[in-house]
Amino acid sequence: MKFLSKYRRHKFAAPLLLMTALAALGFTYSVATAAPASNSMSASAKSTLISEGQTIFLKGCSSCHGLNSEGGAVAPSLIGVGAASVDFQVGTGRMPMQDMSQQAMRKAPLYNEEEVAALAAYVASLAPGPASLTNEEITWERDGNTADGGELFRNNCAMCHNFAGQGGALTQGKYAPTLMGVEPKHIYEALITGPQAMPVFSDKVVTPEEKLSIIKWIKAAESEPNLGGASLGRVGPVTEGLLIWTVGIGLLIGIAVWLTAKAR
Repeated sequence: MKFLSKYRRHKFAAPLLLMTALAALGFTYSVATAAPASNSMSASAKSTLISEGQTIFLKGCSSCHGLNSEGGAVAPSLIGVGAASVDFQVGTGRMPMQDMSQQAMRKAPLYNEEEVAALAAYVASLAPGPASLTNEEITWERDGNTADGGELFRNNCAMCHNFAGQGGALTQGKYAPTLMGVEPKHIYEALITGPQAMPVFSDKVVTPEEKLSIIKWIKAAESEPNLGGASLGRVGPVTEGLLIWTVGIGLLIGIAVWLTAKAR
């Protein structure tokens, strides 16, 4: 106390005390407002992304889906479909498409990843829906179980996609596409959005952990080598054997007829 009393009347005491108080006040304010500032930046970036997505939508999608995503005569409404549906349809090149009467096919995407993310953000801002995912968020290698995934796939998916995930024919000219070479995030998004003729597998029907197991089994089937050569879609040894037998017998008959004709 004597030390403080000795220097409290010093000519630099008041300025030093004022500077210390101002520094403490500034530090306290910066700490208190750090989180809100971060949220404000995040909200600003999100608003910019939505605005970019709306611009892309008006140029490339509104002619079919309507200016306000309300849908039209040839395309459904996008209100409430969520970012996952947009990421799947646009990220796999299925959308945009010229003929909406045909089944959308997987092809090279028209938009890059940033543009797809902007479109997904815009559609997600219209109404709540399933969120899009990244491949890093889907930890199928760590959390999936191949054996469980195979059983789940045979019970829920094989009747359309073939027991080996090679795809198959459906009614009215439609088909279930092959699952080979599909990104994990797109498989997961298809399960939660149910594109085209595919049903929606909610978390109550197939849990998130089970979805990861299905993806792990698909990736295991994808990497499995074809030791016998051409797999013919892996439809089974009976069908493949029948094809080989028919072609082989037909070839032998053709050769026999040709030799007989030459002998005459």
